[in-house]
Amino acid sequence: MTDEPMLKVENLRTYFFTRGGTVKAVDGVNFEVKRGQVLALVGESGCGKSMTALSIIQLVDKPGKIVEGTVIFDGENLLERNRSQMTEIRGKRISMIFQEPRSSLNPVIRVGKQLDEVLKLHYEDMDKHERRQRVIQLLKDVGIPDPERRANNYPHEMSGGMAQRVMIAMGIACEPELLIADEPTTALDVTIQAQVLDLIRKLRDEMQMAVIFITHDMGVVAEMADDVAVMYAGTIVEHAAVGSLFEEPMHPYTQGLIASIPILGEFKDRLEVIPGTVPSLIDMPPGCRFASRCKARVEHNLEKCLHEEPELLEVREGHQVRCWLYEENA
Repeated sequence: MTDEPMLKVENLRTYFFTRGGTVKAVDGVNFEVKRGQVLALVGESGCGKSMTALSIIQLVDKPGKIVEGTVIFDGENLLERNRSQMTEIRGKRISMIFQEPRSSLNPVIRVGKQLDEVLKLHYEDMDKHERRQRVIQLLKDVGIPDPERRANNYPHEMSGGMAQRVMIAMGIACEPELLIADEPTTALDVTIQAQVLDLIRKLRDEMQMAVIFITHDMGVVAEMADDVAVMYAGTIVEHAAVGSLFEEPMHPYTQGLIASIPILGEFKDRLEVIPGTVPSLIDMPPGCRFASRCKARVEHNLEKCLHEEPELLEVREGHQVRCWLYEENA
């Protein structure tokens, strides 16, 4: 892994302009990903993880708009690229695996044909026979048995796990430099989930891909990630190496996420929960976005939390947190 980041996201803001007001879906996000590194983006549903990923590859639909920031990929700002230039990059240099394989695959086209279309788009000099061989090899690489026969299947003829493997095959078809995996194991049983995680890890090691892994599952984070960025209400509240984050989570929200993980062999009357709900992204209250749900604010009587929003500050080497509790440590 080199020290130079492959992807650098700075002050990214993506807003949705609706009749009800401006939804600040992504509001000042910063992070880096190096070659061969897995960065996990973690948080509850609606915190901005997927919208951050879609902003990186410019797939934000109206009324959404990227209003500020830079996305530097291999030295170039992707937000300055036009639609045709981004079409060349998406799928070839940056690929994204979506959460629901059945809604991402075309139900009336055989999976082999859908893979063939990806290759046809990005490799114009590859003939039909070469593409067919590549399709079979890709299905084999992602662990699909009898790939010659399975290439002729329609998506509905495959299990959820197998359809997800097809999505991964599409994602790696052009050997991308960056793979964005958006909750790729959510709908799968634990056995298939483990196989998919192993597969992504194996491909990362073999191809030295950078990976952004989006999830709300802290167990998956512990298994997959090198670094973790915890998102809440459109912004990052904690960013650290995975070991540091689990050994000493600093932000009260991160502490709540980790405390809610059930531990094998440990009996609890009930699982830990984070009280309250995520504030409206249309009418964001002043101060810390987590203040209304934060036990630490109540215990320490930190009035500042309700009126001033903290910055994301480095409180230990490589460990950043957005919280007034650590103001003196920064």
